Amino acid sequence: MAEATDDRLRLLIERVERLEEEKKGIGDDIKDVYAEAKAVGYDAKIMRQIVRLRKMKPDDRKEMEAILDLYKAALGLG
Repeated sequence: MAEATDDRLRLLIERVERLEEEKKGIGDDIKDVYAEAKAVGYDAKIMRQIVRLRKMKPDDRKEMEAILDLYKAALGLG
């Protein structure tokens, strides 16, 4: 029983390690895309913000934008 448990744990750890490597590779690919975008004149910082906004649910995004507008108005930025 202990040997089977040890094998399962080892397999799970190895899966996590493979996934971490894949994640690193994907992260590098994403950096390359932002570098390419910057090279042709796009603002990578703004692109990151747009990606983050597109991930949000519409209601959450509207709420965040409303609060941001409120804070900006309170600080005389709007």
